[in-house]
Amino acid sequence: MSVSLLDLWMPILLGGILAWLASAVVHTVLKYHNSDYQKLTNEDEVGAVIAKGGAAPGFYSFPHCVDMKEMQDEGMQKRFEQGPVGMLAVMPNGMPPMGKLIGQQVVYSIAACVLIAYCASMALAPGADYLTVFRFVAAVGFLTFGWAVLPFSIWYGHPWSTSAKYLFDAAIYGLLVGGAFGWLWPAAA
Repeated sequence: MSVSLLDLWMPILLGGILAWLASAVVHTVLKYHNSDYQKLTNEDEVGAVIAKGGAAPGFYSFPHCVDMKEMQDEGMQKRFEQGPVGMLAVMPNGMPPMGKLIGQQVVYSIAACVLIAYCASMALAPGADYLTVFRFVAAVGFLTFGWAVLPFSIWYGHPWSTSAKYLFDAAIYGLLVGGAFGWLWPAAA
């Protein structure tokens, strides 16, 4: 007999809520991610230039290359050498819609737990002991919540310290989800 996703609805929900609550504590109480973003010394001037350019919400790179062939162009190479070189995320004007964003984060956490549950259901039998479930689910949870942040430091210039903090967060979420799954893992029939 195997474990189905329906058998895991309680640990999926509990794990998702625990991961979301931990994220809320990290970002609203501990606030160690506050140092991840720096203020431009000429923020108003930069904002005015972006507004004047009419940049719609989206993700921009500068200097912008459509494909790698442009990197061979001497003029493009000069633009890169002179700088600045960067990535820019432009969001819609106005205050962030916190209710919507929090709702999306809750859905993300629960969806992540569905993926974790799928992996666990394929690897672990009903009646698996707490520590076996905990170790497996915590490892998969760490990978699910964190591993994808590394390309942001590799390709997009995010400081490695920022990725390290997000990996630390992922370890917290993975451990909490692992605990929920270990506690609520279905017994053998």
